[in-house]
Amino acid sequence: MMGGFFSFSWKLLFLCICVADMTVGQVRYSIPEEMAKGSIVGNIIQDLGLDVKRLKSGRARIFTEDSSEYIGLNLDKGTLIVNERIDREERCGQVSPCSLHFQIILDNPMELHRIDVEILDINDNAPVFAKREINFEMSELAVKGARFSLDSAKDPDVGLNTLQTYKLSPTDHFKLNMLSRPDGTKYAEMVLQTLLDREKQEEHKLTLTAYDGGDPPKSGSVKINVIVMDANDNAPVFSQSLYRVTVAENASRGTVILKVSATDADKGTNGEVVYSLSQNSDITSSLFNIDPHTGEMTVRGELNYEKVKHYEIDVEATDKGGLRDTSKVQIEVIDLNDNAPVISIISLSNPIPEDSAPDTVIAMLNIKDLDSGKNGRVKCSINPDLPFKIKSSSINFYSLVSDDVLDRETVPEYNITITAMDEGSPPYSTNKTINIRISDVNDHAPIFPKPFFTAFITENNSPGMSLLSVKASDKDSGNNARISYFLEDSQLNGMSASAYFSVNAESGEILAVRSFDYEQTKDFKIRVKAQDGGSPPLSSNVTVTIMIQDQNDNPPQVLYPVQTGGSLVAEMVPRSADVGYLVTKVVAVDVDSGQNAWLSYKLQKATDRALFEVGLQNGEIRTIRQVTDKDAVKQRLTVIVEDNGQPSRSATVIVNVAVADSFPEVLSEFTDFTHDKEYNDNLTFYLVLALAVVSFLFITCLVVIISVKIYRWRRERLFFNSSGNLPVIPYYPPLYADVGGTGTLKQAFSYEVYGTTDSRKSDMKCSRPFSQSTLSVDHTRTVPRHKTESELTEVRSASFLLP
Repeated sequence: MMGGFFSFSWKLLFLCICVADMTVGQVRYSIPEEMAKGSIVGNIIQDLGLDVKRLKSGRARIFTEDSSEYIGLNLDKGTLIVNERIDREERCGQVSPCSLHFQIILDNPMELHRIDVEILDINDNAPVFAKREINFEMSELAVKGARFSLDSAKDPDVGLNTLQTYKLSPTDHFKLNMLSRPDGTKYAEMVLQTLLDREKQEEHKLTLTAYDGGDPPKSGSVKINVIVMDANDNAPVFSQSLYRVTVAENASRGTVILKVSATDADKGTNGEVVYSLSQNSDITSSLFNIDPHTGEMTVRGELNYEKVKHYEIDVEATDKGGLRDTSKVQIEVIDLNDNAPVISIISLSNPIPEDSAPDTVIAMLNIKDLDSGKNGRVKCSINPDLPFKIKSSSINFYSLVSDDVLDRETVPEYNITITAMDEGSPPYSTNKTINIRISDVNDHAPIFPKPFFTAFITENNSPGMSLLSVKASDKDSGNNARISYFLEDSQLNGMSASAYFSVNAESGEILAVRSFDYEQTKDFKIRVKAQDGGSPPLSSNVTVTIMIQDQNDNPPQVLYPVQTGGSLVAEMVPRSADVGYLVTKVVAVDVDSGQNAWLSYKLQKATDRALFEVGLQNGEIRTIRQVTDKDAVKQRLTVIVEDNGQPSRSATVIVNVAVADSFPEVLSEFTDFTHDKEYNDNLTFYLVLALAVVSFLFITCLVVIISVKIYRWRRERLFFNSSGNLPVIPYYPPLYADVGGTGTLKQAFSYEVYGTTDSRKSDMKCSRPFSQSTLSVDHTRTVPRHKTESELTEVRSASFLLP
């Protein structure tokens, strides 16, 4: 018999495995039960139009709602295989068809394919009776046609393989009637066809054999012992042949659901009726009980609508003489809302990028309620204020998708509570919270706290000196918020900005590459770029102004009087000059700025300190008393010009003043002064010549010749080839005066005019503004002469040049 079983199994394996129906996303297979582990169920690559790479990349897996693992998935071959031995009777009992329902799930993108595998029955079970023997006590008065209910054999197989027929032997007194219940199951009744005579035969032994419809058929038998009893000729009769009742699935134990009633026409003990449940109701006997005297049926066990929805029970009424009648009781179980929905997460993408498009699938859910009707209808929802929504993809399956734009910088994560509520009364609900993290996308550029920065640095700084640090912030996270700083390439004074400054890429610290000079450049404007580490990177710029602060690193420069190495310049003061007479004006500038350029003038040395004074602020040299005849003609003044810096810097200038009323007197006096100077020089020269007496005459002649040529060349240059040896009398224009008390030229322009007594033209030089820190002459133009020689001699001060 086992050989036939395996032969039949392999036949079904090769002949019955087929695709019953195929739609998009759904495949149905049929396989026989008891297949060996590892047997192939079907090829999902061919049936679903997939390939092995898709199965592996999508992490294909099987999801079953009851967590059973009968069927497995071979990712390498794309086939469904048997994981465990499948016993159809253990799995489904009498339910037909018996199917396994599961889903194949793939990710990236998510796909859901429903697979139905029908388990076909094989004839692996023979009919079995609950008892080995059945005993009947029958009155000899039993009439022809009396029926006796026999215990039904149980065959867990279904279809043709289940119980099909009964056979009774011998049949000289009894025959067998085959009957069917509404659900299709068959049972037998033994019918008396020949009157019994206890005196002839007190006991009858029969054999009842049950056959199924398998090939070959299997059978089971039970012995029936019939004991003939004496004189009870009336059997109990039920008031109804069929009773129907309903009971709630939450009915407690001991609850009375029905009362059956049967009557017996006999009197005395033969008329006493005892109620019992039929012996073929062994399953229901654990759930229901009947009172043998009153006929009240009560609940004995726990009812569950989700497992069994209705019951059919045979109830017997037996009198003391052994006569009996049978009635049927149909019990319908009423469903109650006693099961809350169950939420299962079958797939979850976490975290999700903040730039995910709307309707991006985040999770797939399976929500099931074991109740039926409206008690099993489930509504799924989430908080409507969240940027997500729930969509139903198929029966009991839902998708959690994005419904709005996500922004990690605003909300970095969400706790989504999924609520599943059935429609029962009262309703049951289940909550499940999913934590969804939002991953960062580089969607924010670095931002500086200010639109521009200003830094100050004192000139003459050391290279590498830190000026300031610029900092930018980025709302992103991770590498997207890692900021690097760069100096934008631009031209500063004809050179690249990197030749002047550098920026630390990590800290944003700006460093000076070289030393700066305020007099050359007073400020710089550079642009610093902050760039994050995203892909692609985002950046922003900020303007940084570097202000160079002045140091007192330049001494004053004397513009007038001009100091010459080989000539003597003197200012002439008439002896009739009054107190406060303006002798001349010392003009000086300082290329520094601010208080470093504030100049003051002091008289350091003088031939006669009681005769002259210098204006502290304007540098004007004036007489402080009346000039007398006793005053020496030659007056030598040493003026020091000092700025206001810390520490201060200074310059000195020697002013020669001639106190005389006529030029000859001045010439003679200053000629002697020149001769004294030359004598001192010649004395030194003679001491040297003492070592070389032989060369004395030659060197003396050479010096004389050179001196004459130099003298003539200077005279031609300073007096414009004048025939007379007259001093140069300067002309002071109106702007050649102190303005603002600073002791410097006016910040507009300064003019220097040279006039001659025998020329019809004079020279005028216009220099640039002193604020431009330059002493160079822009241009020189010739001014026509308009004044006469007499007018020129009336100038209150004069300067002349002597050899």
